[in-house]
Amino acid sequence: MTLSPPFPQQVEWRVDAAPVDYPGALADMEERAAAITAGEAGERVWLLEHPPLYTAGTSADPAELLDPQFPVYNAGRGGRYTYHGPGQRIGYLNISLADRGKDVRNFVHHLEGWMIAALDDVGVAARRAEGRIGIWTDDAQGREAKIGALGIRVRRWVTLHGFSINVDPDLSHFTGIVPCGISEYPVTSIAALGGEASMTALDAALKAHFPTFLNRLTRCGTGVEQCEAGR
Repeated sequence: MTLSPPFPQQVEWRVDAAPVDYPGALADMEERAAAITAGEAGERVWLLEHPPLYTAGTSADPAELLDPQFPVYNAGRGGRYTYHGPGQRIGYLNISLADRGKDVRNFVHHLEGWMIAALDDVGVAARRAEGRIGIWTDDAQGREAKIGALGIRVRRWVTLHGFSINVDPDLSHFTGIVPCGISEYPVTSIAALGGEASMTALDAALKAHFPTFLNRLTRCGTGVEQCEAGR
């Protein structure tokens, strides 16, 4: 685990090198959110990997769990079934929206923008897709494919959970579920697209674009400027 100096507004940046078990990560995230609400801790971005597993969001349909070849956990976040495993960068965000407009849609919109900007730095042209959750790109066959997922929960205006970006996971592991309830489109990764498939490179890109994400989130959420926030 490495800790770097806090970002503006005392946001901690934490990176764990060893895989983190899901129940432990969930408990840690919940504890941090409660501490932020109580004024006992600062906000945090936590980057990590999990061992192979599936998580079920609050809208998960059991019929979409096709082959439970890995442990399945109830996540408590929004969304449906998601795969996590080695080669996938997970970002758990404990960010307070209390002074940022209390606007969940604004948070999600700027989180998507942050992911897209970071992917561009590692050679992947990613985008949003109208009517579909997640971050999308075109795969080597020219098909629209999903490269990043989002799942958020907000408690007392502090966020939990966050995002995942496929760096170089075993894409066959996604076949055990209908990822996020979307069966018509494949999943892809930075490696499959020939990008810079390095956790270090992606982390550096996320870190470089984080201050812009936080600034836009704050300015748009509090009405300092007019922004397109997915409304």
